[in-house]
Amino acid sequence: MQTIDVNRKESGKIWHRKPSPSSADGLMVQISHDVTGAFAPQGRRVRFLQVSFDVSGDRFVAGDHHGNIYVFDIGRNRFQLVQKAGSPCTSLAFSLRRKTEFLVALSDYSLKCYDIENKELVAWMKGHATAIHSISIHASGRYALTTSSDTALLWDLDTFTRKRKLNIKEDVGIAKVFFLPLSNTIITCFRDDSIFAWESDTLQCKYQLPIPPGERPCYKAFATPRDGRLLVAAGKSRFLHVWALDTRTLLRIVEMPTKVRAVKQLEFLSESFDGGSSKIVGALSQDGIMRFINLNTCKLLFDIGSLDDRISSVAVSPTGRHVTAVVESGCVNVYSIPALMADFNKPPPPLVKAIANKSGAGKSLNGTSVLRSTTPGRLSQIEADHKIAGSHTIKTGVKRRPGQDTEAEEFSSLPDGLNISRLQAILKGYGEYPAKYRMFIWRSILRLPENHAAFSSLIDKGTHLAWAKVHQTYPIKSRKLLRVLQRTLSCLAHWSAIFGETDYLPLLAFPFVKLFQNNQLVCFEVIATVLANWCQLWFEFFPNPPINALSMVENVLAYHDRKLLQHFVNYNVTSQIYAWPLLETLFSEVVTRDEWLRMFDNIFSNHPAFLHLMVVAYLISSRQALLQCMNVDDFKYFFHHRNAVDISGVIKEAYRLDESTPDDIHPARMLEEFQPLTRGQYPIFNKYPKFIVDYQAQEREKIRRDELDYLHQRHATAELQRALDKRRNEEEAWYRQQELLNDAEQQRRVLIMEEEQKLVDQRVRLQAMKRELRARELQLLDGARHRFLQHQTQIKGTELSRLDEEIERKRILREQETQAAVEDVEIRRMELQAQKEQLQQNLARNSTRSTHQQQADSEAHRRQQELEERMRKRAWDIERNKEHESRKMLQTQMAQLDQIKGDIEGNKDIEYRRRMDDLETELRNMEMGHLNEENKRLEEEVQDVMAAVADNKLDQVNKVEEELNNLRTRSRSDEHRRGLAGLNQQTYASFDTRRNQTTNALSTQARNKPILNEFSSSDEDSVPISLDRGRRTFEQRERDLMKEVRDLRRKIATETRHLQPPISYDDDDGDDDDAR
Repeated sequence: MQTIDVNRKESGKIWHRKPSPSSADGLMVQISHDVTGAFAPQGRRVRFLQVSFDVSGDRFVAGDHHGNIYVFDIGRNRFQLVQKAGSPCTSLAFSLRRKTEFLVALSDYSLKCYDIENKELVAWMKGHATAIHSISIHASGRYALTTSSDTALLWDLDTFTRKRKLNIKEDVGIAKVFFLPLSNTIITCFRDDSIFAWESDTLQCKYQLPIPPGERPCYKAFATPRDGRLLVAAGKSRFLHVWALDTRTLLRIVEMPTKVRAVKQLEFLSESFDGGSSKIVGALSQDGIMRFINLNTCKLLFDIGSLDDRISSVAVSPTGRHVTAVVESGCVNVYSIPALMADFNKPPPPLVKAIANKSGAGKSLNGTSVLRSTTPGRLSQIEADHKIAGSHTIKTGVKRRPGQDTEAEEFSSLPDGLNISRLQAILKGYGEYPAKYRMFIWRSILRLPENHAAFSSLIDKGTHLAWAKVHQTYPIKSRKLLRVLQRTLSCLAHWSAIFGETDYLPLLAFPFVKLFQNNQLVCFEVIATVLANWCQLWFEFFPNPPINALSMVENVLAYHDRKLLQHFVNYNVTSQIYAWPLLETLFSEVVTRDEWLRMFDNIFSNHPAFLHLMVVAYLISSRQALLQCMNVDDFKYFFHHRNAVDISGVIKEAYRLDESTPDDIHPARMLEEFQPLTRGQYPIFNKYPKFIVDYQAQEREKIRRDELDYLHQRHATAELQRALDKRRNEEEAWYRQQELLNDAEQQRRVLIMEEEQKLVDQRVRLQAMKRELRARELQLLDGARHRFLQHQTQIKGTELSRLDEEIERKRILREQETQAAVEDVEIRRMELQAQKEQLQQNLARNSTRSTHQQQADSEAHRRQQELEERMRKRAWDIERNKEHESRKMLQTQMAQLDQIKGDIEGNKDIEYRRRMDDLETELRNMEMGHLNEENKRLEEEVQDVMAAVADNKLDQVNKVEEELNNLRTRSRSDEHRRGLAGLNQQTYASFDTRRNQTTNALSTQARNKPILNEFSSSDEDSVPISLDRGRRTFEQRERDLMKEVRDLRRKIATETRHLQPPISYDDDDGDDDDAR
């Protein structure tokens, strides 16, 4: 895959070498527009939004969200910036009748036409109120249909005027309006899934496609082939509806894979010699992958896109050779359809006959040979294919190439115009190089010669003796990485003898080996360049550390942070401890991979002295942690392990040191400028004490010869010693075996005894643990029980308090009600008494003027009343005696219950108090009934007195002969009153009966279950207190009132008798009177 960045370019080549896309992904080139510069934000990219092909299929136009319009000519390998519209484009069309013109819909709801050659605006059309989301061009190129969410407009491209407007209801939106290819038919698709066909000339409706039954498909995407005979529609489901427009029927429904939940775009893929009746359709789903399906076979052919960088929109060339896709990252990917279809366009593979063996393997059931259609390269997959025979599984997703292939392509596709100043500007702006192009930039900065012949000669020399056992010193899990490391170290040792004696070379080379393990030539040349430039002066004091290089680090540190250097001096920490570990490992032990890459982006882009400044910057950035170290071991640990240091701060500090360090102590004064490796042959590296290296090499060779002689002699001696030892070993073997058997037996006995003792101890501990757990469990249960009981007691206490408060409140409320009722009755009684006294006074005044006949009647009435009073008094006495007896019985029972009451629990008191409350309520109701009866009786008496007064006044007016009738009337009234008195006595008797029954029931219940009564059982006072004191008070008042009434009547009768003698009656009257 090749890439191109069109930033700050108005024209240029699309690729620098002819692309050769693979059948795995078919990606030819990726086009991007990345903003670069020292002040540009990191990762800023101008996103492409729309693409569209012309009729030829070799050119396509693309617009980004800044309004830049580019034309890419794939056939000529050229691109150019044709217009800067200033607004993001929402749709493009590039198939007009004039081949140099194209239409672009902008975000300001306007439609513009531009010319490619002169880059001028041809026309500016307005008419939409919302953004245009699709443009359809007529086959003749004369008309254009633009569609927005609320309307569709038909434009005449010859005059650039609006011809017709499609008006719709507000509640029905437009999905898409487009021309059918090679016809004058307009297809309108609405959001209610209705599809209509119209004649473009007359705009008459030709037909309507029926809506499929069942669940609504919610159409969003539509596509037709070049012959216009089919219509494929899809929406918010994984089903594709294929309509036959000539018959207006639903031809078939294609079900997409289960991963597809909605379809965003549909495009037909044209094929050669298909006559426009394409059968391959591409469906862009919600996961950003476009799948191409054969509608006839309903098979998935291939797909493009990935989940990491999803496709937003797609444009297919009319010739079916290219597909352009706008991805979410803002790039435009150009795919080659022939590359993607390469596996499907291959000729049939040859037939290979598998020969059956003698056991019959490979034969069918009838004994014949089995023929398999396969390619020679896939013979190894025959068995695997048979295991999945009968299954038909289609896997989606674009296959990615391995990482090593990507690096090889990057190294083989160097862009033009790369210079160190621009790279340093990128580095200062972003802090690092793009990871995708880092290897390419390093290769360019280091100016690697790629001497294949010289490197091959070094490889041919084989493994160097110095690094033959590198796996023992540096064990690496990856065998491949170990081989590459050994081969690279051997090439370096063959290049210069010093590298066969350098112990720290594996530590220095390992990061580069791991980074370039797939390209050993580049790996070797990068390490050689680093050794020749950034490791200057390292080998002058070999095999000692480079004192001169460490002195430069120490001088810079002393100038910029004398306190930190003094801290090192105080604790005997030399530069071999705080600087040399960082240099010999090139920071690989103290930073992560990404941080190391960022550091070397800056190191490779600057003078070789920048490495020493980076060491000082790392020390200064770790200043606080280093000042806390007081032990040499702590310092050593710090410089051999990763630490929490901000690499960005270290890099900035290194640049600051580079600018502020004086020239006299600057490492650049001691080091030479960067010198790349020479082309053809590698330069000679001899900047080291040659006599030491030669002496060590001679000593090593001498040691090797001595070792060979020693090995020969030891081999001969070993043969003789082996024969002697064999006999001695055989003799000693038996004794040793016996001893071993005895020892083993003794050991096993001891082990068995120890195991038995351990088992006994474990059982004892287990029993103790069980007892402890049981005791703990009992304690927990006991504690839980106590807590539960305490909780229950608290709940009961709270409930009792609440009930006591409720009873007390009700008692007070009822006492208040009773008191109010008593006061009302008392007031009523006083009113009646006053009225009675007034009437009595009136009666007394009138009685002085009454006749003897009235006095006689009064006397008779008085006697009648006295008789009734005596009878009533007798009944009351009887009733009082009964009540006294019942109370005595109740007092006796209550005295017995007082003895039991002390054993009653708190919860029963609640029930007793409730019952007492009910009994008290009933007694109060009875008292109120008595008071009501008394009031009624008093009212009747008052009414009788008033009637008597009225009769007296009537008697004064009437004649004497009417006195007899009046006497008879009063006699009837007396009989009626007597009947009422008898009725009242019956009422009182029934009430007494009911009360006695209630008392007996309570007494019976008290024998079985102790209850509260109307007498208080206080411990302080043994005298019972009656609870119906109010009742006795009312009865006493009633008796006093009746006595006063009788005395008053008696007094009135006596006065009347003294004033007027009684009237004498005849015999009949006397008989009647006697009878009365």
